[in-house]
Amino acid sequence: MDPAQHAPIALDPTDPVALTQALIRCPSVTPAEGGALSLLAGILAAEGFAVHRPVFGEPGMPDIKNLYARIGTTSPVLVIAGHTDVVPVGDAAAWTRDPFAGTIEDGVLYGRGACDMKGGLAAMIAAVLRFRRANPEAPGSIAFLVTGDEEGPAVNGTVKLLAWAHERGERFDHCLLGEPTNPASMSDMIKIGRRGSLTGKLIVNGKQGHVGYPHLADNPIRGIVRLLAALDAAPLDAGTEHFDPSNLEVTTLDVGNPATNVVPATARAVFNIRFNDVWTPETLAAEIERRIREAAGNSVRYDLTFEPTNAVAFLTEPGPFVAMIADAVEAETGQRPALSTTGGTSDARFIKSYCPVVEYGVVGQTMHQIDERVAVADLVALEAITHRLLNIYFAVQHRA
Repeated sequence: MDPAQHAPIALDPTDPVALTQALIRCPSVTPAEGGALSLLAGILAAEGFAVHRPVFGEPGMPDIKNLYARIGTTSPVLVIAGHTDVVPVGDAAAWTRDPFAGTIEDGVLYGRGACDMKGGLAAMIAAVLRFRRANPEAPGSIAFLVTGDEEGPAVNGTVKLLAWAHERGERFDHCLLGEPTNPASMSDMIKIGRRGSLTGKLIVNGKQGHVGYPHLADNPIRGIVRLLAALDAAPLDAGTEHFDPSNLEVTTLDVGNPATNVVPATARAVFNIRFNDVWTPETLAAEIERRIREAAGNSVRYDLTFEPTNAVAFLTEPGPFVAMIADAVEAETGQRPALSTTGGTSDARFIKSYCPVVEYGVVGQTMHQIDERVAVADLVALEAITHRLLNIYFAVQHRA
């Protein structure tokens, strides 16, 4: 898209706090774009980035707007990824500040998306613009990969944006994803991988009947308790060098029976497993099926199914790129962050197929909560850390 098509903006985009406020004021609850991507498009185009706004859709789903912007034509290509969509505010009356006003009080910026992840994205954009203005002839390229579909189904967002860019010949050397990775302070944690996620549904079939005549019924609750106990009887694994042990949690257990004198006909359970790099979805499903089959024997009639998943475990091996980020964090905060693979899924699961990806962002204690907020000092720190990383990254790559 021609940069001239984008209207100029008034705010200083190298100010991470002002840019975060401006993004929060865009009500971009998935799938609404809310003006957030248009705001970034205008800023990046004015700074010389080639900006593209691909829209992706699927039958029965709303179209999703995305953004890809790049400056530079040579390698290395460092891509910064993120999302501008946010989750709903929930009970709006419970907020103490307007969730879309970007109010600052006592050094804290309030608003939906403040930490997940408009704040992180804004700080990184501010750092890139400051770096490029000071180093217009810097070697290599910087790209932004921003979607409006991370908090939703994640079908028409990053996964398709990556494929679109790849088809255009875009190649990335490394990616920094600005998700809120820090539990309590800006020196806490860099994420170098993510666990996979697999959801299973178990139905045990019995025979409905009168509780006073149990010989005429077949209570499925006994069977489902036995099968679920078998799933939990032994650890799935002991963990690996960079991952905790895989974990299974039963999330629902239901017989749909309001009566107290009726044996139900069926019992249903849903479970989710967050698994490490010992497993693939296929090998893990096979292990679950084995445990269920052996526990059921010939006495429990059941159906076991798994939901499709694109969330596989992955790891970006610690190396020079991870060390650069850790060095930048340590230089700005005085402490070296831990390398972690904890937490839920993110768009890193898609990016890892194209280049090494590492996640680092602001403190995420209030993400998705009422009164979501971020410390102004953390936004300033993230801008400084990202700016330092850019200097390290392109200096190192240039010498190489």
